[in-house]
Amino acid sequence: MEVLEEMDEVEQTREDVISLNISDSLDLETDEEKKASVASDEPDFDWSSIDTSHLPSSYKTNSRREKELLQLADHFFQQYTHLNPDRKPLFIHPVNECGVQKFVSTTVRPTLLPYPDMYYWSGCASFVCDYLIMEPLKCSITPPSSLYSPTTILKYRRGNCFDFTVLLCSLLIGAGYNAYCVHGYATLEMCSLDQTQELCPLLRKPPEVPKEEVPNKYRIKYPLEPQSKFELQQKVRKEKETKPAQEEEREEEVVMEVEKPKRDALHGLRVHAWVLVLSGKRGVPETFFINPFTGNPHSTTDECFLGIESIWNHRNYWVNMQDCQKGCRDLSFDLSDSFCWEIMFSESNKRSHLPTESPTESPKKDTDDVQENEEIDMSFEMPLSWVAQIRVSWREYENPFPGGKKVILYNKAKLEKWAAYANGDGLVERLTVYADSERTEELEVKEWFKHRKDQLYMREVNKQTQLITDHFKPGHPLLLKAHSYTSLEPETGHTVEFYHTARFDDLWKRFENAAEMTEYFVGREDFLHKRHIEFDEREKKVEKAGITADANSRPIVVVFRRLRGRKKREDEILLTKENTVKYQPWSSEKHKNLFHLNNLLGKLKAEQKKLKEQVRNSEAEMLNILMVRADEEANVKLSVSMFSTAKRRQEHRATVLKEEQKSSQSSLESKNEHIGGEVESLTHHTATSSTM
Repeated sequence: MEVLEEMDEVEQTREDVISLNISDSLDLETDEEKKASVASDEPDFDWSSIDTSHLPSSYKTNSRREKELLQLADHFFQQYTHLNPDRKPLFIHPVNECGVQKFVSTTVRPTLLPYPDMYYWSGCASFVCDYLIMEPLKCSITPPSSLYSPTTILKYRRGNCFDFTVLLCSLLIGAGYNAYCVHGYATLEMCSLDQTQELCPLLRKPPEVPKEEVPNKYRIKYPLEPQSKFELQQKVRKEKETKPAQEEEREEEVVMEVEKPKRDALHGLRVHAWVLVLSGKRGVPETFFINPFTGNPHSTTDECFLGIESIWNHRNYWVNMQDCQKGCRDLSFDLSDSFCWEIMFSESNKRSHLPTESPTESPKKDTDDVQENEEIDMSFEMPLSWVAQIRVSWREYENPFPGGKKVILYNKAKLEKWAAYANGDGLVERLTVYADSERTEELEVKEWFKHRKDQLYMREVNKQTQLITDHFKPGHPLLLKAHSYTSLEPETGHTVEFYHTARFDDLWKRFENAAEMTEYFVGREDFLHKRHIEFDEREKKVEKAGITADANSRPIVVVFRRLRGRKKREDEILLTKENTVKYQPWSSEKHKNLFHLNNLLGKLKAEQKKLKEQVRNSEAEMLNILMVRADEEANVKLSVSMFSTAKRRQEHRATVLKEEQKSSQSSLESKNEHIGGEVESLTHHTATSSTM
């Protein structure tokens, strides 16, 4: 039997070594996985009915080293419970889906998935919280009795907080992070995934980084401004007068506190699992938590986390020996500190502080034996994970939401998520902000898009003003960066921003409505930074055939006019010394005569003509932009990802089908032409013979 166990262990080790490599499954989805994905949508899923017959032998049996590991874990657990009778039982070796006890560290399977986003903690956390359906613990104050493998959790797409945590930790360790699974306690809202009282993360403003002032030793230090004693007395008197009003406000605050929901009766007892990421590896500057249900990062001082029992990774297991009366705020995460963390298997020849025998037993041994019992060598090489290789196909990665959509409710906000290519316009995310907690009156809507060929990636809609703002990535054919409008009709108020470094004229922004146009420039050599044009109303003319668009263009209000041998019109001004005002710095007396003014007017008119052409070009460009944007919105085109082989095959089939249809149509037309020619020649021959 020992030989068979050793052979099984060798086979498992080889399989584990292979599975530690990067997962290379891109489009693998078996019929069982498809059935499981359908079954995962059932409201009441029965885990006892899952089929475990196809699972590898490592799921159903323990190797010799795993049995030794379980014995050492049992010994550690007994000593821990004896020395800490008031502590809750540790989560060490629950049973897996086959009913076999497995040490929690061996359930963690480090894996790096072959997708760009999965190399970063944010991508891993988003995938786990989106892909799996949350299931609450059967008993909210005790850890679960079982811990299934990450492969089974992925297959059925559901699990509790411990299942979420183990899967996320496996992905993070595979990506190179110093990550650990945490067994602890959290608030009711975090354990139940209730975010209705939280601010949406997309609405949180980034913290402002204060600018550090460089100390100047030559700076003059002025004396403090003297204060009047009389003013100080008046200030104290005003504070005394405002005290009653402040007391009334405090009473109102007390009333508001009474209206708040009552305190949770199980506060501090609710079991939760999450991920701890230590600083150092992958350039992580500061230690932080990740809630696997939401994928959001949290500070280690967050009040939602109320205590920690133990943590583990794929190599070891640590028990928290610190006081958690203040939650996790004051905890030290220096795992090498044996006073803060009791390690199960010593590293670098360190020894455990737990005795080998119970203090109730008093065998008569010499002093050397007692010292050996007080500190024993707990060094043990952790066996490789018993879990099979974690695989996620490209189809599963691109469609992480069960049912194709996910809705999250926040305080006065609602967030909707879709899988890529689920919507024809490329919509993948929508955030709706409301004015009230009941979410009835909409204030603002933000939408995010992916894979659009017009490079549109975000749209903001102000529901109060109906103002729409589209944001574009670099690469739009018209170099658009942003476009604000209420309608795509011309002259209805448009603000367009460009990627000005790619334009030859360095135009950054243009605003246009029916009455005016303003253009802003950046970095021009002629120092032009703003151009403003005012328009008058159009002359009402009868449209005739052959008349171009410029024939009825908007007249510019300010123009230079000069009379020459014809009758003066009412709107024209005769240039004379009496009606001419000119300002030109550093000008001499000779520049003030009428001849010089006429020459100056001629130069200005030539420049005006050039500017008028530029204005008309700007108007034509705006019309073209609106026409292109209207066409892009009416006929949205999505680009196919390089990883999506199924989409590429579908496009290839569609292209081949179009070519076949074109070739068949052309062959049919040529055949019809050939038949028509034969009929025509036959008719001509018949007519000729009848003439003869």
